[in-house]
Amino acid sequence: MNKNEVKELLGVRGAEQEALFRLARGLRRQHFGDQAVVRGVVEVTSACVRSCTYCPMRVENQFGRYLLTSDELVESARRVFASGVPVLSIQGGEIPKTTKIVGEAIRRIRDELGHQLEILLVLGDKSHDEYRHLKDVGADSYILKFETSIEELHERHRFYPLADRVAAIKSLTDLNFKVGSGTIVGLPGQTVEQLADDLMFARSLGLDMCSASPFIPAKNTPLANEPMGDFQTTLNAIAVTRILLPKSLIPAVSALQKYQAGGQVAGLDAGANVITVNFTPNKDQSDYPIYGADRFVVGLRHAIHTLKRGGLASGLIDDANTIRGSLAEACT
Repeated sequence: MNKNEVKELLGVRGAEQEALFRLARGLRRQHFGDQAVVRGVVEVTSACVRSCTYCPMRVENQFGRYLLTSDELVESARRVFASGVPVLSIQGGEIPKTTKIVGEAIRRIRDELGHQLEILLVLGDKSHDEYRHLKDVGADSYILKFETSIEELHERHRFYPLADRVAAIKSLTDLNFKVGSGTIVGLPGQTVEQLADDLMFARSLGLDMCSASPFIPAKNTPLANEPMGDFQTTLNAIAVTRILLPKSLIPAVSALQKYQAGGQVAGLDAGANVITVNFTPNKDQSDYPIYGADRFVVGLRHAIHTLKRGGLASGLIDDANTIRGSLAEACT
């Protein structure tokens, strides 16, 4: 599929859009059956050194920043494992301290649980040596979103060269991480042609994981008054990503659910096959303002229900039967 075909598919609606979604679901079924992937995310810190125009965690903002300890990360990993969730995602703002704290936690998690959990990191740009350290202690996967493949837009919204981000992605690939990246759909200033460029660029990276997330304006950012990214275009971008990268894991991101009720089911219907459950300690969730303080926080019951509505199996041990006792309260 070439760029012009991608651009055309991003704009389809009605019967053509349904046909696009059927094709995407067929490719997903061909490579994954009806099995989805559930991840458990722990948000290690809301501190960040970057000034991205779209993110309320930008360094200029003043709010209750926090940084989890290695002990807290290990305890969160136990909760993820006890819930039958097979992937632990450790995500946070971009700060140097996470290399040491997360690295220590990974060592302990591996000592306690072996390799029964995949460990996925989303910690931003780091040096090649830092990535190597995290790989050596036991990390499996890393997501580093390019957000936009257009150099001018990247500079405008992220204030540093796209080439630096691409070099970091290459470092991860060279270190044999399973690598994910992705784009923001409807980033202010983006055209449909540029979104098509993003999806073609994602294919060129040969990603193991790839996301298409709608732009969500957030308070206390320079883009607070901009319109949301178009929901239907985002769904089309998910479906096209499935065609371009048929073997990749593609999430139905929580931003879809913030956009509208049932948004994540729509993402699954468009070809996505991943959903992420939030395991950040309750005391810290309100201080992680991604998409704004009123973000939609995905619980385990919601994830299982969403996957069932999308016709997909969760892959959890005993599914909902694993949710019991105090753990049930923590995950709802």
